[in-house]
Amino acid sequence: MGNISSDRRDFLKHAGMMGSIAMMTGVAHGAAAFEGARGTVIEDAVAPQAPDEAPRHHIRFSVCGMSHDHIYGMVGAIQRGGGELVAAWGGEEDKLAVFTKRFPGVKIVKTQEEILDDPSVQLVLSSQIANERAPLAVRAMKLGKDFLSDKPGITTLDQLADVRRTIAETKRIYGILYSERLEVKAAVYAGNLIQQGAIGKVIQTINIAPHQIVQRHGDAGGGSGRPDWFWNPEQYGGILCDIGSHQVDQFLYYTGSKQAEVVESQIANVRHPEHPQFQDFGDMVLRGDRGLGYVRLDWFTPDGLGTWGDGRLFILGTNGYIEIRKYTDVAVKHQGNNLFIVDSKQARYIDCNNMPLPFGPQFVADIVNRTHVAQDPEECLLAAELVIKAQMSAKRVTLEA
Repeated sequence: MGNISSDRRDFLKHAGMMGSIAMMTGVAHGAAAFEGARGTVIEDAVAPQAPDEAPRHHIRFSVCGMSHDHIYGMVGAIQRGGGELVAAWGGEEDKLAVFTKRFPGVKIVKTQEEILDDPSVQLVLSSQIANERAPLAVRAMKLGKDFLSDKPGITTLDQLADVRRTIAETKRIYGILYSERLEVKAAVYAGNLIQQGAIGKVIQTINIAPHQIVQRHGDAGGGSGRPDWFWNPEQYGGILCDIGSHQVDQFLYYTGSKQAEVVESQIANVRHPEHPQFQDFGDMVLRGDRGLGYVRLDWFTPDGLGTWGDGRLFILGTNGYIEIRKYTDVAVKHQGNNLFIVDSKQARYIDCNNMPLPFGPQFVADIVNRTHVAQDPEECLLAAELVIKAQMSAKRVTLEA
């Protein structure tokens, strides 16, 4: 950690005044401009993580449905916690072929029942077609399995009631991997800072969540094109229920709200007339008992960004604010996990790429110890409830060409 030198500060100030001239003459990659700054600007980084310890626990888990590529992040999280992948089932031959290539030693079964009826399997993971995940979770829990779902885990209020009732009856652990908070290092570190009181009481979260339909980077979900179910709101849940579930989870977590409502919501299909039921834009306003929230979602990330979405999170507190640039720092550097924090004393940039990801080890420990450290189950299901209600009440907007 260290203050930016006066020479560099002068350079940055000059760069800010020169603007496009500096760009044309090749300003160094990563330079930023501060025009008229008066406070202290500090660059920092989360300390490098110590060498990985051996997992403290061991469980056997299987994959039952891999319709969305999020399954790879889910498997990785559980493996970090000591999970042993023992079997997999997939309903799509193309997805199953890719999965088998990535995990060549896993046993591939022909039916879901072979997984659900295996008494040695403690946990079932699924990124099956979205509206099929909750019924599968209910079956799994009734057969003595804990369950981790891709988002959205639930797409209707009837499904939500079934999941809640089954959890109460079976005492099984049910989770939804809201990866944009739980598997993004800067988002994890923001939670740590907020718990330490770094920006006071959180007043509002603003989530900007652009996505890309045809993705060429990573396991975000569209690298091999989109299947037919992707375009059908009944199957994927609609834009607010689907990708919006990530953002509502963050709103509840960072504000600490235990009760919340959807103030208003809207959806639109702006550029996909060939899929008339598809929704490529949506937003919603949220009001919680401990904070407020706004969420904007879209499927308009251009190829020039270099990743699948320029996700941003803004957290307003009574004593400061935090901004997270999750996946890139647009036109500055391609590195993600960028956190900016401003308080009464200073402005800081924090590189969070060395931050550990605790969800997987915590979730495995929860299965072993029958605890709920990795995820608050009520908060998990409240996020699901809010996005379903937002989707149901959304006004469909038509924009003139």
